[in-house]
Amino acid sequence: MKRTMILLASLVMGALSFVSGAVLLAQDPSPGAAVNIGSNRELLVDQYLIGSLDGVTQKLWPPRDEGPVFLLDRPWEGGFCAYLTVIHDGGKYRLYYRGGPAAGKNTPSVGRACYAESDDGIHWTRPDIGAFRWEGIEETNVLFDFDDDPLLSHNFAPFVDTNPNCPPEQRYKALTGYYPKGLTAFVSSDGVHWKKLREEPVIQHANYMLDSQNVAFWSESEGKYVCYLRGADGYRTVIRIESDDFIHWGPEGGVFMTYGDTPREEIYINQTAPYFRAPQIYLATAARFMSGKRVVTPQQAAECLVNPGYDGDCSDAVLMTTRGGNVYDRTFMEALIRPGLDPGDWISRTNYPVRGIVQTGPDEMSMYVERFYAQPHVRIHRCSWKLDRIASVSAPYAGGEFRTKPLIFSGEDLFINANTSAPGTIQIEILDKNGQPISGYELDKSPVLTGNWIEKKVRWAEDKSAGSLAGQEVILRFVMKDADIYALRFGAEE
Repeated sequence: MKRTMILLASLVMGALSFVSGAVLLAQDPSPGAAVNIGSNRELLVDQYLIGSLDGVTQKLWPPRDEGPVFLLDRPWEGGFCAYLTVIHDGGKYRLYYRGGPAAGKNTPSVGRACYAESDDGIHWTRPDIGAFRWEGIEETNVLFDFDDDPLLSHNFAPFVDTNPNCPPEQRYKALTGYYPKGLTAFVSSDGVHWKKLREEPVIQHANYMLDSQNVAFWSESEGKYVCYLRGADGYRTVIRIESDDFIHWGPEGGVFMTYGDTPREEIYINQTAPYFRAPQIYLATAARFMSGKRVVTPQQAAECLVNPGYDGDCSDAVLMTTRGGNVYDRTFMEALIRPGLDPGDWISRTNYPVRGIVQTGPDEMSMYVERFYAQPHVRIHRCSWKLDRIASVSAPYAGGEFRTKPLIFSGEDLFINANTSAPGTIQIEILDKNGQPISGYELDKSPVLTGNWIEKKVRWAEDKSAGSLAGQEVILRFVMKDADIYALRFGAEE
């Protein structure tokens, strides 16, 4: 009954938010207006730069599963560990997660925020925090001792605050809590030793379900804190609120995120975060929940030792993006991470992504995913991409082309992240805002590029750079054969 009342409240308040004009506008240029990208790196993960596609398609590149890197096998961890975050900061990788050895609510076995760390993102250790003893075990990696309120830290979701005005003692921030109490703000100087920013919750409203991972960060492009919360509007969905000081949040009741002209799906945890190499793009490696869709048989579930009641659903991970405002771009409806071959990977709430994408090598980055939820062998897998290669515009062997929207850039040179097959090619022509070739940047002045580059500097005939066109409205025309382009930027070499 309580959940029904919450859902009704969410629907009503969501409708009021839209009616009252509280809807936030997406950060997207007006139709016909030029996109000012400055010297930002731009990933081709959405429609932001796409003007037209001819014989080419936008393609999602699921990461490669590198296998398990962290077994959640301590007595205070177990099959119901959840709500994970990974941070790479100061040469250290930090992993935060809920320890959960048993199902249930408001019991001492649920709601322990835990911490692990690594020097490479692959090999992890559990430091003794000294804050909590578990059934006689003195050395644990549990961050807090809240025996009087065990759910207070069950969805602890930290981030590094990049606000230039952030005091050093608050460089790490986090939100955690539950309905109806609300979300409490925590701060830390080192990411290990935490204290409440204030005793009272900073976020509290009937719209906010809060029984999930509720994620916040400082937005460099918007100049404010933003938070993406668990909500409901007939579906499990996401609500956005914002703040100037991490204490006072609004608008009241939040604004429900929209998903464009795409089929509605259940989004359980959204994991929205600024991409570390292009923070103006917020990537949401979200959990897609298929409620009531049973894949495994009761016998398979029993063989996997699945906790009773967790074999009747399945889930995977999807990619959504946003650049501020209340719109998620869902260019790709396909799964970012599919369940694996093991029947235990087709269990309710498994395949939930860890929040965060981090660099794990000179040309490699990783995300993490929890496998085998509600089972004794629950674990974290690492999944990898080459840098920036999450999605692309891709041409077949027969060839094709795409044009950007009119854009304005700053900087001297164009750099692309791209690859081709051996016979594949890429050529780039620069057009004026009316679509006419600009002298010196015609297609026949472009080099014919064949190769594989994380960042390739492009120059035209006679070593001509793009710098003379900086500040003007231009259109990039990519003529391609058996090739993929993942990202581009203008500027200087890094």
